[in-house]
Amino acid sequence: MSGRIAVPAEKVPAVGQRALFEFDDKSLALFNVGGQLHAINDSCPHQGASLCGGRLEGQVIQCAAHGLRFNLATGYLLNSTQLKVARYPVEVVDGQTFIVIASEESPS
Repeated sequence: MSGRIAVPAEKVPAVGQRALFEFDDKSLALFNVGGQLHAINDSCPHQGASLCGGRLEGQVIQCAAHGLRFNLATGYLLNSTQLKVARYPVEVVDGQTFIVIASEESPS
């Protein structure tokens, strides 16, 4: 899987908000933190729970199932580099927002 997912303008989250997207067999969560967009897999790498509905504090999303907290800017579990949620670049081109999916093997 590779390419860019066009995000409809009405689905781009406002500051402090989030949106969930289905693409092929993936669920992606898009967060707007202070005007910066972050896209991640919506599946916690611990046991697969949804991250989109978790508690958002700044750039940190907390998994509602077990409380694990991930930095949206890096994808890493807080205070660790051992567990990481896949994250994807977000581009805005001529007012259109895209989530960039490079490949299944190498999420950024």
